Amino acid sequence: MQGQDGERDRHGARNGGDASPGAPGGAPDGASAGTAAGSPDRAPAETSAEAPATTPAGVPAGTPAEVPDAEPRRGRPRSAAAERAILDAVIALLEAGEPLAGLSIERIARTAGVGKATIYRRWSDKEELFVDVVRDMEPDDPPVSGTEGLADLRVMLESLRTRGLAQRSSALLHNIFAQMKSHPKLWNEYHGMVIAPRRLALLAAVRRAVAAGELRDDLDVELIDDLFVGPMLVRTVHRPDAPLPDDLADRIITALLQGLAPAGRV
Repeated sequence: MQGQDGERDRHGARNGGDASPGAPGGAPDGASAGTAAGSPDRAPAETSAEAPATTPAGVPAGTPAEVPDAEPRRGRPRSAAAERAILDAVIALLEAGEPLAGLSIERIARTAGVGKATIYRRWSDKEELFVDVVRDMEPDDPPVSGTEGLADLRVMLESLRTRGLAQRSSALLHNIFAQMKSHPKLWNEYHGMVIAPRRLALLAAVRRAVAAGELRDDLDVELIDDLFVGPMLVRTVHRPDAPLPDDLADRIITALLQGLAPAGRV
């Protein structure tokens, strides 16, 4: 039996660790020849034909040093190569014209050259996997200070602009988003894992700007947030033909801080 993975975070292969020198096992993760029994789109049961016989303690017979899938050791290195192969397999299938709805975990595992259990150790279902595929194709979220107000807000607005550019330049990414919106479960998963955390980060930056005296303190922070984010979303989502110049984030911030009324009427 091969070494098991550590507890998975939700950041895809970009955060996957390589095996440490002391990690057991020499075969690549997921090289099992079998596939799990049951539905191809849900996690396999413990009675799967792929699972080896276990002792009463839950440890596979003949490999007492191994740790069972149900209780992975926290911090145990994962196979970055296996995760990369899985993400690349989904992208390759989509590029070949396969619709999101038509992809099964079994088909993805076969294309990636891994066992289904290798996928389920990282993603609970294919919706969660697809979200990580989209995040892998999008530009990375930029780091922010977490202490600045307007400065962090500007960085996040610029990130919205670059993601808009990425969707325009990638027909595949644009097509994936179109398909996601027609599948409520997948779109809800993306919203909860990606959009909602980004919105909370923007709101936190607005609150810091208000606390620092950079923005008015007599307005609802959600309204202020919408005033900053709204113009960028209109340009990137609702007006795909609108220009997205490099200084767009700065122009939005400046216009809002200066106001729209003529100088003599302020």
